[in-house]
Amino acid sequence: MTTFKDLNISDDIIAGLAVENIVEPTSIQKEAIALALENKDLIAEAITGSGKTLAYVLPAFERIDVNSKELHTIILAPTHELVVQINNVIKALAKNSGRAVRSTTIIGQVNIKRQVEALKKKPHIIVGTPGRILELIKMKKLKAHQTKTIVIDEADKMLSDSNIQSVKDVIKPTLRERQIMVFSASIPQDSVNRAVEIMKDPTLVNITEEKINSDIEHLCVVAERRDKIDVLRKLIHATKPKKTIVFINRNERIQEVALKLTHHKIKAVGIYGNSTKAERKAMLDAFRSGKATVLVASDLVARGLDLRDITHVINLDIPENLNEYTHRAGRTGRAGKSGTAITIVTDREIATLIQIQNLTGIEFEAKEVREGKLVEPVQED
Repeated sequence: MTTFKDLNISDDIIAGLAVENIVEPTSIQKEAIALALENKDLIAEAITGSGKTLAYVLPAFERIDVNSKELHTIILAPTHELVVQINNVIKALAKNSGRAVRSTTIIGQVNIKRQVEALKKKPHIIVGTPGRILELIKMKKLKAHQTKTIVIDEADKMLSDSNIQSVKDVIKPTLRERQIMVFSASIPQDSVNRAVEIMKDPTLVNITEEKINSDIEHLCVVAERRDKIDVLRKLIHATKPKKTIVFINRNERIQEVALKLTHHKIKAVGIYGNSTKAERKAMLDAFRSGKATVLVASDLVARGLDLRDITHVINLDIPENLNEYTHRAGRTGRAGKSGTAITIVTDREIATLIQIQNLTGIEFEAKEVREGKLVEPVQED
């Protein structure tokens, strides 16, 4: 068994991890930490919930001189929630290990003056979205020229058409010999190609044996498009999930679906792009605490969030990117627990479901809601 000690992680950091009951490295940590400590560039792919954050945070802690006032690591992520979550991991590790590693978050739609003040405290690690980081670099408030490591989390989103230029612009002023590490649950080939362009001889790490959790049950329910929300409501009543995430493709429908579920006495909340930071935090806190049992969200909003004890995932919309199915389903059945992923499809969408089966090797079992229960569909003669 490989231990954190075997990976050359220091005793104080190992003790800090133990406070959070983290005593054994995951597969992605075993592969990535050794490469990261050798200053290698790497492209790492492993399922949601496999421990990717610590796979890049632990090497950063090992390599940072806490007496230095230089910025060592910039971590780029696509959403405010993920930025805050990553920084919480860093803050907890710094506290629990007794290492004076300073970090701060840099995100848009937040008072920029406060962020400028935070930068005056000389953080070793900055976690942020590329737009606001770039803004502060251009204002000469953030000096990135000594940065030794760039981490790109949720790389399939960060290296997309809409984000790649901002990412490149953030990397531009950093050291020529910087290390770049790219992480995601699934990285399409075009994102890999873009990553390779900005990296130096990267090592590919792919934890394929953990791709699909065998403890997740994959079901599908056929419905007319106009009936989907009604079927969703019936599904929730039939399965009585402890916690479920409902995935929708279009942000503008999230509030509508959450309100309809609430109308039917289902404790639902929705987080969407136009929510204020305070609203999003309130919704997530309600879901995490159990005050709400259903979270309605899009792929981007839910990306990377540490949402535990999810018993069910329901796809109201079939994912537009077929690789996204494994991201969604991977939200349940974590930490040795079983889970259920249910996709509501129209007759026309069954062909897409078959494509997902062929792509992932997942077998979908057909079900229907009848008399308040999830049952086998009636076989027609």
